[in-house]
Amino acid sequence: MPAPSVEQAWLQLVRARVDASLAELLELPDEARLDIRWTEALGHVREYVLRPTLRMRPALLLAGYCLARGSASVPAGLWRFAAGLELLHAFAAIHDDAAEQSVLRRGGLTLHHLLAPGATGQHLSVVVGDHLYARAMETLLGSELPGATQASQYFLKLCRYSAVGRYAELQRGGAFLGPGGVLRAWRLARLRMVREGLASALVCGAMLAGADVELRLRLARVGCHVGLAHELREELRGLFGAARGAVQAPRCGFLGNRRTFPVAAAWSRALPEARRELEALWSLPAERRDELALGRVRRLVEESGGRSATEHLVTRASHGAVNALAELPNPNGLRELVQALIGQLAHRIV
Repeated sequence: MPAPSVEQAWLQLVRARVDASLAELLELPDEARLDIRWTEALGHVREYVLRPTLRMRPALLLAGYCLARGSASVPAGLWRFAAGLELLHAFAAIHDDAAEQSVLRRGGLTLHHLLAPGATGQHLSVVVGDHLYARAMETLLGSELPGATQASQYFLKLCRYSAVGRYAELQRGGAFLGPGGVLRAWRLARLRMVREGLASALVCGAMLAGADVELRLRLARVGCHVGLAHELREELRGLFGAARGAVQAPRCGFLGNRRTFPVAAAWSRALPEARRELEALWSLPAERRDELALGRVRRLVEESGGRSATEHLVTRASHGAVNALAELPNPNGLRELVQALIGQLAHRIV
C-alpha cells in the first residue's frame, strides 16, 4: 500500500486530534444528574457530532496557523479551538436540518429524527443546537490562545452574515425565478459559502498565529474563491447528483424548494416556454416533487444553459484561488499543503 500524501497524513492527524477533543468536550459531568432524558439526548449528540468526516474546517484552520507561523508546530489549545469551530458548524447544521425537515446527515439520521418523532423532535433539536452553540463559545474563548477573542469575533461576525442569507432563503426558497433572480442567487451562494466556514477557518488560523493584515487579506481572498467554487459545485451536485464514490449524498435544491444559482441562471437564459415550465415546476406542492419532476428540471437547466453558466463560474473561481495562492509565502512548503488541502474540496470530502 502506498504511503499517504502529505495532505492525507495531515487530514488523518487533524481528524484524530479534533475528534478526540470533541469527545472530551461532549463529556459533561456537570450535566450528568440534571435530567436522565438529557443524558440520553447527549448520547445522540455525541454520535451525531463524531460521525466520520475529514474535518476540513479544522484542517484549514491549522494550515492557516502554520503558514502564518512558518512552522508545523501547533499549541495544544489550537486543537480545542478547532473543535469549537466544529461545534459551531454542528449547531448550524442541526438548526438547518430542523428547518428543512431533512432526514439524513453524514450517512445517518438527522438529530431531530433521533430525538423524537415529528415536530417534537424538531423543537428538541433546536434546543440541543443552542446548547452546542454555548459549548462552542466556552471552547473558543477558553482555548487560552493569544488572539482567541479576536478570531472568535471575526468568525461570529461572518456567522451573522450567513444567518441573513439563511433567513432570505427560508423566507423565499432562495432566489426567485424572474428578473434579478440571478443576482440574488449569486448573493445567496456567497452567503452559503460563508456558512460552510471554509474561508473563515483559514483566516482564523492565521489570526491566531498573529498574522499581519496583509497576509490575512490574502488568505481571505484564497478562501473566498475556494468557498464560492465549492458552493456552486455543491449546487450542481444537489441538482444533477454526486460523482461516483462521493462520501456524502448531495442535498437536492428542487426537492428542498431551494432556487439555486443553476436554476436562476437557466431561467434568465431560457425561452418563454421553458421559463413558464420552470415556474410551474417550482409551484408544485412538496408531495408532487418527485423524480419525474426533478428529471424535467434537470433537462430544462441543462438545455437553457444554467449548468454550463455555473460550471464556468466554478472554473473562474478555481482559477482565482490558484492565482491568489501563488501570492502567498511558502515557508517550509506550507503553501503547497494549503493548495493540496484546497484541492481535496474538488472531490467533495468535507
